[in-house]
Amino acid sequence: MARILIAEDEEAIRHLVARALRQDGHEVMMAKDGAEALDVLAREPGAFELLLTDIRMPVMDGIALALAATRDHPALTILLMTGYADQRERAQGLDAIIHDVVAKPFTLATIRTAVADALRAHAGRVH
Repeated sequence: MARILIAEDEEAIRHLVARALRQDGHEVMMAKDGAEALDVLAREPGAFELLLTDIRMPVMDGIALALAATRDHPALTILLMTGYADQRERAQGLDAIIHDVVAKPFTLATIRTAVADALRAHAGRVH
């Protein structure tokens, strides 16, 4: 299965998604904001197949994180999450570097499906 990094400032959502993805057999690490996630990526270059990040977070938002992660880790697949329409619109210009944007609130089935789809895309790009 895959190694996934979740960057989400809402603790309940972060833990709920992590638990669901672990039940699917993935190894999951968590970060509470974009800056912490970027630190994790720098400490473990090439260790993750997927970055699942909220767009709206303190310190460093998900768009800034996606731009930095793509620059430093071009093989990483990025999946964004947001509950805000204006944030979703900001992500529209990032089609070249992100796989998709998942709208909040989502069900666990929806996020699991989005992650599986992103990982299939990642495998297709890597092999």
